[in-house]
Amino acid sequence: MTMEEAFEISNILRCASPASRAEIASFAYMKRYEKGQHVFYDREDLTCFYILLEGMVSLYKLNTLGEKKVIFVYGPGNLLNEVLFEDIPASINCEVREDSRVLVLPKDRLWHVMVRDGELTKAAFNSMAIRIRRLYRQMKNTTNALKGEKRLAAKLYMLARDYGKETERGISIEMQLSITYLSEMLGSKRETVSRQVKKLCDSGLILMEKNHFWIPNLENLSNYFKQP
Repeated sequence: MTMEEAFEISNILRCASPASRAEIASFAYMKRYEKGQHVFYDREDLTCFYILLEGMVSLYKLNTLGEKKVIFVYGPGNLLNEVLFEDIPASINCEVREDSRVLVLPKDRLWHVMVRDGELTKAAFNSMAIRIRRLYRQMKNTTNALKGEKRLAAKLYMLARDYGKETERGISIEMQLSITYLSEMLGSKRETVSRQVKKLCDSGLILMEKNHFWIPNLENLSNYFKQP
C-alpha cells in the first residue's frame, strides 16, 4: 500500500491539502498488527496518532472484575485515539480483532501540519463528532427501556448498517461475531446472549452460522427493537 492510498482510506487525511499530504508522508509510517495484539492500552502515554488502514479493531474498557466492555468496533479509515488531542494518556484499550495495518503519525509533527491546514483540522473534529454521536446512540440502546433481545437486535442492526454487505441471504455482517464477543459488546453474560441469539434466530429476524450473522430484513429488525 502506498502512502497516497493510505491518505484516501483515512477519513481525516483525505481532506488534507497537497502540501500537507507531502509533509505528512515525510514522517508517517505503516505498522502491521496480528489478531490479538494491542495497538495501545488504557492509561498508556502515547506520542502518536493511529489510523486504521486494513483490518478491524475493538476499543474496550475493563470493569472492576476485569471483564471487557466493548465500546466501539472500527474498520478501515478511522482514527483510533483522538483523545490524544487533549494531550492526556489513552482512556481505552485498542485490541486488534483481525490482522491489521495501521498508519502511525507522530503527534507533534501532525499538530504542526494541522495548524496550517484548516480542512484537515475540521476533518479531525468531524471524526470526534461522529464518535460522540455513536456513543449517544449506544447509551440510548443500553438503558433499562431497551432490554433483552431488543438490545441485541439494536446492536446487530447497527453492525449491519456499518459493516453490512448485500448477499442472497440478506445483509451479511462482515466480521466474526462469537457469542463471547457479542457479550462483551453488550456487557451481558455469555449464556444470556446465547439464549437471546437463539430467540432472534427462531423468530427469523437473524441468521447465524459459525460466528457469522445475516440480517434477512433490516426494516423488520429495526421495527422489532423500536416497538414498545
